[in-house]
Amino acid sequence: MAPKKVAAVVTEYRKWSHADVILRNLLDGYPDGKRPDLELVALFTDQVPKGDMSRDLAKKHGFKIYETIPDCLTLGGKSLAVEAVLSIGEHGTYPSNDKGQILYPRRRFFEEITKLFEKSDKVVPVFNDKHLAATWDDAKWMYDRARKLYIPFLAGSSVPVTWRKPDLVLPKGCELIGAVQIGYGPFEGYGFHALEGLQCMVERRSGGETGVKAVTCHTGKGMWERFDKQSWTAPLLEAGVNLVPAHASGDLRDISAKTKDAGIFEVEYRDGFLAFVVIPNGWIHEGDGGGFVFAGQQKGKDKPDACQFYLQQPDPFAHFAELTKAIESLIRTGHAPYPVERTLLTTGILDAAMTSRHENGKRIETPHLEIKYTPTEWGPAKGEIPKTTK
Repeated sequence: MAPKKVAAVVTEYRKWSHADVILRNLLDGYPDGKRPDLELVALFTDQVPKGDMSRDLAKKHGFKIYETIPDCLTLGGKSLAVEAVLSIGEHGTYPSNDKGQILYPRRRFFEEITKLFEKSDKVVPVFNDKHLAATWDDAKWMYDRARKLYIPFLAGSSVPVTWRKPDLVLPKGCELIGAVQIGYGPFEGYGFHALEGLQCMVERRSGGETGVKAVTCHTGKGMWERFDKQSWTAPLLEAGVNLVPAHASGDLRDISAKTKDAGIFEVEYRDGFLAFVVIPNGWIHEGDGGGFVFAGQQKGKDKPDACQFYLQQPDPFAHFAELTKAIESLIRTGHAPYPVERTLLTTGILDAAMTSRHENGKRIETPHLEIKYTPTEWGPAKGEIPKTTK
């Protein structure tokens, strides 16, 4: 079976950028030696920074770099000439708004991609890296546009598909009392990863996902007040902290309350479920697989369920290979292996959290996040983690 021809639209392509750690799997194969049934044939880079890798890689691997997105998707012709598009709008030099959200051109990329689809009277699968967009309005526009044109659409973080230590998959339909997700900064960019880790777990609770009614971002001296009012939060935090592999000495609460870029997202779900995302920057470190940790309490169980989402850094960044396998499934089957609605929801939660922080901890009601979906059984990575290269 011939590999599917793929075009990639990226912000920049330098070492360890998201363009690198995703597209390397198409160019060189997965860390386990297997190759995806995908061939990168065309690339558009919005920026060309010092240290750009794309020009040398094009010479080595034979793909072509185009000056515009339409030319990238048509291979310089007049109509769509590829079988899938990867939109990687992460990294690069872009402005931030007054809420601290980085305005990566994800909507612009998607708008140009879908205009070409309409012109060609044809659509192909699209993957959008990370959250759909910085703002809810742009994200919802992208989601609605994909549905209108019947585009097979996948988005999101590598966190839900990476290895879990220990290997934890909550039973579908479980009765969850509460959940705590631990993460670390940067506040927006990595806060999204923490939300994706939380959501891929709690979406499996009884009743399925029905959305979120309000979000509050707690920071500073009052960071822990709402958190401590729940009877179940302390044991969940302890269970999660026990799995954090690298952190500072000293008291987590005291250090994080004094750190500017630390905080807690309080997420109130429409069905009455409550969860917290704890980002104790200043205390938590990135090392040894990263500090993304989930803890949840099931009704009737003596102990919490907890796991670390293991992120392999540096090379070969095998968790991005697992994300690429999900992308490969999307392209090969024409169906997303897990719902894009998950990332639509986490995008909306993050936007509300950033708004709440900007408005000094105001509770942000989110009637627009009445997002219902059913989780799939596409789960975390299995087997041995490929060895890190030095």
